[in-house]
Amino acid sequence: MHPDDLSFRDRQDAGRQLVPHLLAHAEQSPVVLALPRGGVPVAFEVAKALRAPLDLIFVRKIGAPDHAEFGLGAVVDGAHPQVVLNEETVDRLHVPPRYIREETERQLREIERRREHYLVGRPPIDVAGRVAIVVDDGIATGGTVQAALKSLSRARPARLILAVPVAPADTIDRLRTEADDVICVMTPEPFYAVGEHYDDFRQTSDREVTTLLDEAQRWTRESSP
Repeated sequence: MHPDDLSFRDRQDAGRQLVPHLLAHAEQSPVVLALPRGGVPVAFEVAKALRAPLDLIFVRKIGAPDHAEFGLGAVVDGAHPQVVLNEETVDRLHVPPRYIREETERQLREIERRREHYLVGRPPIDVAGRVAIVVDDGIATGGTVQAALKSLSRARPARLILAVPVAPADTIDRLRTEADDVICVMTPEPFYAVGEHYDDFRQTSDREVTTLLDEAQRWTRESSP
């Protein structure tokens, strides 16, 4: 762990600092999955070091009827998209199954639109039987990441790993039940916001995302038999 008063220079620096914790998986044909957009520059450095394919994992909230910001769960992108629901909340609010189905379909269409925007028709990589490494630029409450991990675990990876540069210690402890391994470089106390631990936390642009994904695809082709 880093002392609490240190920051990462930028997302690339954060990714490079994650690499030593993940090099042991380089010979296991891992897949690196980034949460866009901020997770992509971090994940790119990890994927480059491991010579691993880089993919995106999209998570879309399923909001309650008439209260879209109140989450009932999430739908998660992948070769086999998954819905993760808070069943207790769904029952308490008496949300009809038809609403869940229609909202899930709507969010899946949005995921497909975003995937097409970034990956131009490239289908999600199937993680079944592979080491799947989920990367973001940091975690605050962990709700989105938790949904992604729950979904990916259903896709039966050989091993599921969460790797992030910075997060609160209590969030990391809670997420350990969702993955085979959780790696976090820095767990500052007190924790206020992810961006406070970066010298440069400017927004990652769509162009940067597509450029990094294109470059990652080149080394993936080169390493294919």
